Amino acid sequence: MPSAVDLHQHLWPEPLVDRLRARARAPFLRGWTLHTRGEAPYDVTPGDHDATARTSADEAAGVGLACVSLSAPLGVEYLVRPEAGALLDVWHESVRDLPEHFRAWASVPVVDPDLDDLAGLLAEDVFVGLQVPATDLASPAAWERAGSVLRVAERAGKPVFVHPGPEVTRPLTGSLPSWWAPVVGYATQMQTAWWGWHAAGGRELFPRLRVLFGAGAGLAPVHQERHLARGGVATTVDPDVYVDTSSYGPQALDALVRVLGIDALALGSDRPYGLPVDRLLGEAATYAVREANPRRVLTGHDTPLTLPVPEREVPTWRRAS
Repeated sequence: MPSAVDLHQHLWPEPLVDRLRARARAPFLRGWTLHTRGEAPYDVTPGDHDATARTSADEAAGVGLACVSLSAPLGVEYLVRPEAGALLDVWHESVRDLPEHFRAWASVPVVDPDLDDLAGLLAEDVFVGLQVPATDLASPAAWERAGSVLRVAERAGKPVFVHPGPEVTRPLTGSLPSWWAPVVGYATQMQTAWWGWHAAGGRELFPRLRVLFGAGAGLAPVHQERHLARGGVATTVDPDVYVDTSSYGPQALDALVRVLGIDALALGSDRPYGLPVDRLLGEAATYAVREANPRRVLTGHDTPLTLPVPEREVPTWRRAS
């Protein structure tokens, strides 16, 4: 039976797709072409958001549980409060109806987040934690400003997932290749959020919070030597701070392990944009990255997951006509 846990996937349920198609302002879909504020239009592959096909692909890769998030580069969390709230309500409602293979990360508007509503979401078994855009954690002060939201997750005993946020197109930038935002922009965002956490004294601010940085934190930990050379203070590895494997291969992941140790690295594929790591540094390390470490991210310990199975009816949008 597949036993790996993939902490970082994206899948759009049909009600969310319908709502994005109904919009006139970014983010919106025209057919299957995605339009956002900061990036060129992107042609989505419809099959990438088929829950049945995704489950089969995951099981073939040995993944038994997939945690999906509303990709923060869409910019939904940054919309004006009524628009953000409406779209996020659709997200939360529709992921409740996904097959049992899936769990989800909750999201909140950046402006005037409803903390009671968030606490209610995190009390549900289907929501494994809270996604926060890295663009909202881009300095030490930003981590402090986000404190009220982050403490809701901390009190719930659930992790925070730091994911790249929307890219901003600046005047005079000129044309950019399609890979620029994920390779340059997203990685820079993740590095900024990583160093913001450390400069803010994140562990002192949030003593019990588990934090997962997507995309290997943009390889920020590998810059530790430069950090020390330029006046930074050496710190010990925090056992409750993790980075996921998305978008990186053996060379980068080996470098992260050399700095953080194997216990900080957790499986996150970024499907449908990447594939789950199937092997890394031998059997013991592979088991840690694919199974034990993701469990510790979600629950605080590495024993087999016993997440209750949410009782779900088959939603009308997934029933055969």
